[in-house]
Amino acid sequence: MKLDRRALLRGAAAGGGVLALQGMMPAWAQTGSPGLRSDLPTLTGPNIDLTVARTPFTLGGRTAMATTVNGVLPAPLLRLREGQNVRLAVTNTLDEDTSIHWHGLLLPFQMDGVPGISFPGIKPRETFVYEFPIRQSGTFWYHSHSGLQEAVGHFGPIVIDPAGADPVGYDREHVLILSDWSFLHPHEILAKLKKSPGYFNRQRTTLAGLLDGSDRMSAEERRMWGGMRMDPRDILDVNGSTYTYLINGHGPQENWTGLFRPGERVRLRIINASAMSIFNVRIPGLAMTVVQADGENVRPVETDEFQISVAETYDVIVRPTEDRAYTIVSEAIDRSGMGRATLAPRMGMTAEVPPLREVPNLTMADMGMGGMSGMDHGGDDAMAGMDHGSMAGMNMRDPDNAPPDMAVGVGVDMVNMSPKNRLGERPTGLTDVDHRVLVYTDLVALSPNRDQRPPSRTMEIHLTGNMERFMWGFDGRKFSELVEPIRFERDERVRVTLVNDTMMAHPIHLHGHFFELVTGGPAGHQPLKHTVNVAPGSKVTFDLTASAPGDWAFHCHLLMHMHAGMFNVVTVRPMDGAAS
Repeated sequence: MKLDRRALLRGAAAGGGVLALQGMMPAWAQTGSPGLRSDLPTLTGPNIDLTVARTPFTLGGRTAMATTVNGVLPAPLLRLREGQNVRLAVTNTLDEDTSIHWHGLLLPFQMDGVPGISFPGIKPRETFVYEFPIRQSGTFWYHSHSGLQEAVGHFGPIVIDPAGADPVGYDREHVLILSDWSFLHPHEILAKLKKSPGYFNRQRTTLAGLLDGSDRMSAEERRMWGGMRMDPRDILDVNGSTYTYLINGHGPQENWTGLFRPGERVRLRIINASAMSIFNVRIPGLAMTVVQADGENVRPVETDEFQISVAETYDVIVRPTEDRAYTIVSEAIDRSGMGRATLAPRMGMTAEVPPLREVPNLTMADMGMGGMSGMDHGGDDAMAGMDHGSMAGMNMRDPDNAPPDMAVGVGVDMVNMSPKNRLGERPTGLTDVDHRVLVYTDLVALSPNRDQRPPSRTMEIHLTGNMERFMWGFDGRKFSELVEPIRFERDERVRVTLVNDTMMAHPIHLHGHFFELVTGGPAGHQPLKHTVNVAPGSKVTFDLTASAPGDWAFHCHLLMHMHAGMFNVVTVRPMDGAAS
């Protein structure tokens, strides 16, 4: 049975941008989907009104003030169609400026929604009208680009239906928005990280863990890590010690439930809208077929688990045939907590919730040491020449070995000595699981890449930081240091390599464009992405056609990293075919 798009939109007021009747309840009070539609409050049509406000949000018996759109967390689902024009009137009722960035959408840069880059922001008690044509289809999302509002609820999903036939066949869909929530204000979280970067890490290795073997490390490995004053479990800066992980605004105990009929092909549109959390997603007992990444169709690939970094989206098809419930698990990559939801034929059903798995340890590969998977292969000889007093050990800060354009000062405590392409490797925490795991090299674009010209030049950008000072930047510089923008000629073809000089993952997002990951896959079918997770100690290469003139944000999508300096502007000129 093909999905009837009209049935999907029937509940929404056509053309008015008024909340559908099913959306009048707050998102946290809703669950299930009685028809073939998403159960999120839905807005559609050419004119949509959005209001940003402070709204009470209750979780686990505690209440705090969230920054919401139209009073709900997550914000309403925007249901649009490829080829239409949309006019979005955003009214700010806050006492501070706000904004909305349309993440992954191709639009004029003046409509991109980044204060100070593409527009001045939306002042308190003012309305700004975004207006642009819809040029694509797929799963996307929107969020604030002002302050730290995104961390307290200012985000929501976008689904754009294709103008023609959808190459993905399905009977029912659910939109799943993964997020993290803390009752600590994000400014307080950032202040704690500045004072003590490991403040939220309650899973450190211990002497007892060394003695009883539970840390899964040898004495030599411990000696090396200790000598470098580094923690092999420093995986997420902020984690389950303060975060509750939500799915569609529901905590694990609230058990958001999406319905299905056995035998249906169910499309799950999964969006990581968290501030600081990378998740490993699985549905025990149910295989997933990935059909879309970042809103772009890919050749179907079946898997049992995948990692979704901050700001990425994946669409998967599942086909439950049994009359039983299934648990949807979004486990933080450091195993400090999980989000949980349920797929079931009827409301009230539950499935077993798996326990948190073992905390992973970082490896030599995460330190930029190529293919070395262990740390004791050579004993003391392998450690010869290492400066154990250096913060970064094998990745030690070494101005003589730094790239010529990279500023090496207090903001850089590591330089990657041997970066490796790790796109084909299983991601953090999933190296040894006994089932199939999606890797980036599994992704193959369904349609041929539009621009298959070879790149005319190459560019290398280093992702840098000082973990002790919680400073982050590109090429050793924070954005606040008045760095030069990254410049491209309009329509030029550039091969960009991102080198991660740090031991933290960085989801890097480029506004206004998609780029083609260089995966070594079928020629002309490289996967298109707007966000890519750059693993610790690794490098990622992509080909970019700078087709959108204007000024665009380029940044790490870990919100605290962006605010601590890992941000720059990409400028594409000329604007109108003439020099400018």
